[in-house]
Amino acid sequence: MNTTKHRHSGTRRRPITRPIAAAALGATLLTGCQQANQSLFIGDMSSAYNREIWWMSVWAIVLSIIIFVGVSYALFYTVQKFREDRHDAPPAQFHGNNRLEVILVAVPVIIVFGLSILTVRSMAILNPTPEQATKIDVLGKQFWWNFAYPETTSDAGGVVTNGNEMIMPTKQPVALTITSGDVIHGFWAPNIGGQRAAMPAVQKTWQVDTERAGAYQGNCSQLCGASHANMRYKVVALDQERYDATLAAMKAYRAPEPDPGSAEARGYALFMQGKSSTGAVSCAACHRVQGTPAGGVAGPDLSFFGTRRTLGAGMWEAMTAAKWEDPKAAKQLSDWLKNSPRVKPGSLMPTYDGSEYRNTKGELVKGGTLTDAEIDDIAAYLRSLQLPEEADYWRDSPAIGAGATGGNQ
Repeated sequence: MNTTKHRHSGTRRRPITRPIAAAALGATLLTGCQQANQSLFIGDMSSAYNREIWWMSVWAIVLSIIIFVGVSYALFYTVQKFREDRHDAPPAQFHGNNRLEVILVAVPVIIVFGLSILTVRSMAILNPTPEQATKIDVLGKQFWWNFAYPETTSDAGGVVTNGNEMIMPTKQPVALTITSGDVIHGFWAPNIGGQRAAMPAVQKTWQVDTERAGAYQGNCSQLCGASHANMRYKVVALDQERYDATLAAMKAYRAPEPDPGSAEARGYALFMQGKSSTGAVSCAACHRVQGTPAGGVAGPDLSFFGTRRTLGAGMWEAMTAAKWEDPKAAKQLSDWLKNSPRVKPGSLMPTYDGSEYRNTKGELVKGGTLTDAEIDDIAAYLRSLQLPEEADYWRDSPAIGAGATGGNQ
C-alpha cells in the first residue's frame, strides 16, 4: 500500500507483515512443504553428535558475548571520555601504543587458538566411526535416495536395500558411507547428526545416532537440480530389538507371488515386461524387487514399497492405517505412475500417458501408453510388496517434529 500513512520524510516504510511473511516462507522451505509438516531441528539433544556440537558452540557463544560487551564498553567509554566538547586542546601526538597493539593482537590469537582446540577435540570424538557401529551405505541421485545394509545379504540374493526410507537402531553409533551417482548432493537429517556432501566417485563415512525412537525428516541440502526441494527422505529409528527383527524380515523377504488372474498378477506382468505394443517400457529395467528377476539400479529399490509411507522421495506421504489404499494416496500413486516428470520436475522416470520425457541420457523421447486400468494393476502390485506386519517399521513410530496438521502414526 503506497499511502501517506506509510510514508515518513519521503521514505516508504516496509509493512511489518513482510518480514513475518518472509520468515514464514523460510520455515516452509526448510520443512519442504510436506504433508506432515515435519520440521528439522539441529538442537535435538537425543543425538550424542548434536550434544557434542552444542557444548562446543556454547563456548563460541559465550566468547562472542564477552567480545561484544568488551568492544562495546571500550567504544562507548572512549567516545564519552574524549568528547570534543570536553577537550579544547589539540590531542597529544605519539607514534603508537605498543602495549595496546600487543593486546589487540594477542587477545584474538588466544581466542582463535582456544576455539581451535575445542574444534579439534570435537572432530576427534565425532569423525572416527567405531568398528561395532551399524553400517549403512547411502546413495544420492537426482532426485532420490537409496539405503543399503552392506552387512546383511538377502536370502534371495543381493544386499538388503530400501528406497528413500532409512531404518537405523537407537542408542548406538551408525556409520553412514555416502556417495552420489550423478551430481553433488547433501545428506542432512539434523535430528540425528550433521550434514555431509554426497559426491560422485567419493565415499565419505561418518557417524550419526539418536537415543529416541521415531521417524525423522531428512532433506538434500545441496542445490542439485530442478527437484532439489523434492529430494527428501525419512529416517526411522527403532529400538534395537525391533531393528533386529525388521532387518531379519528384510533379509528373509521375497516378493509374494500374485494369484493368477488377479490385479496384482496383471500388474506384475506389466512391471516386468512393459507393453511393447504401446511402447510402455518395463519398470524392472530401472527398479529392483527382492526375490524377483527385477534388478534395476537406475531407480530406488521398490522391494518394500507397500510398507513404505512416502512416494516420490517424500513428495507425498500416506500417513494413515490404509497407507496406499487410502483414496487420496491412491490418486497420488496413480498420477505418479502415469507421468512422474509432470508432478516432479527433473524426474527421469518414463511416462505412461504418451507424453514426452527425458531419459537417463538427457534425450527427449516419447513415452508409451497404459490405460487407467493397467496403471491401477501396477499400483496394486506395488501395494502388495509388504513386509510382515510385525516388521512394519512405521508401526508405532511417532513422527518427530510433526505439526498439528498430521504426521503421527
